Amino acid sequence: MIGISAAVVLLGAGAAGFAWMNRAPADPMPRIVAQPFERVLTPAQQLVFDADDPRACAASFSGDGITEQPMLQWQNALYQGLPIPARDGLVFAGWYPTAESAAAADPAVRVNGADPVVCVDQQVELFGAWKTPDENLAEGTEVPILMYHQFTANPDGEKGWLRGNYAYIGDFEAQMEHIATTGFYLPTWDELSAFIDGRLFLPARSVIITDDDADQTWFDLAAPVVEKHKLLATSFMITAYRQDPPPSIFVLRRSHTHDMHQAGDNGKGRMVNWTAEQIAEDLNQSGDALGVREVMAYPFGHFNDIAKQGVALAGFEMARTIEPGYVGIGADKLALPVVRIDYGMGLDALISRIG
Repeated sequence: MIGISAAVVLLGAGAAGFAWMNRAPADPMPRIVAQPFERVLTPAQQLVFDADDPRACAASFSGDGITEQPMLQWQNALYQGLPIPARDGLVFAGWYPTAESAAAADPAVRVNGADPVVCVDQQVELFGAWKTPDENLAEGTEVPILMYHQFTANPDGEKGWLRGNYAYIGDFEAQMEHIATTGFYLPTWDELSAFIDGRLFLPARSVIITDDDADQTWFDLAAPVVEKHKLLATSFMITAYRQDPPPSIFVLRRSHTHDMHQAGDNGKGRMVNWTAEQIAEDLNQSGDALGVREVMAYPFGHFNDIAKQGVALAGFEMARTIEPGYVGIGADKLALPVVRIDYGMGLDALISRIG
């Protein structure tokens, strides 16, 4: 009996165990599924993300009355196309690296297209400043546009009827060092245009450096000096003769026409012999070759009302002459004067003309 009872007990236990093993499982624990995290990018971050390039840099703009959206810039290049905001009753006074320097409108650190782009984590913030129209006028700024031609390494100069065109490179070096080390501001052409309109404040010590013809001596002798001192300069190229790439990021290529740098029917330049439509056709070739219009230089300095019409017809906003003078508020944008630099004009001569 004992054996039977034990068997029954064991059988009962086994049946119960079998039933437990086959019962329906309890409701499983709820499974936690990770949801993807969607990061919302700022407009500046979105620019960098879309560019997908380590050189990309998003420039953001801050300051009283500043509403400009961020724009893409490129490290190891100069700033391109920085906005010039407008505000009723005020004159824009430029971009600065800090709010404090903007409040002081410090020209020593003012940022424009003459400056290389420098970013931290592919972003940079620029701060805008303003002046009143009275402050703008009181500054009394008159911008000299320096005009060089050819260059020579011979201190005694070159011979021939073009002798005066050849600046001695030692003088050029001293002049560029003076500009680089004594607090000059180098406006871009779009800034000069806005200054003429009275929309942009430029400091009194402003200067623009230009070269006519893009002679080989410009490439061999002068451009390395510009690069050394990190000074923005413009080379006016005759695109029928050459279309070399810029020798430095600090050298802008602009038009000296395509093929009008030669005499017309009356012995004067083609610029004052052709119709406005012919002039525009030539300048369109030059503008297309260089990829920019904006400003041109009249060959031989020859121009008249028809020439100015042709320049405007081709979409150029400004034109530089060889007439002596300085650019002030309200100047004729199609007849910009210059400060000509010839052989024998050393540092003292430059200082006497631009300070």
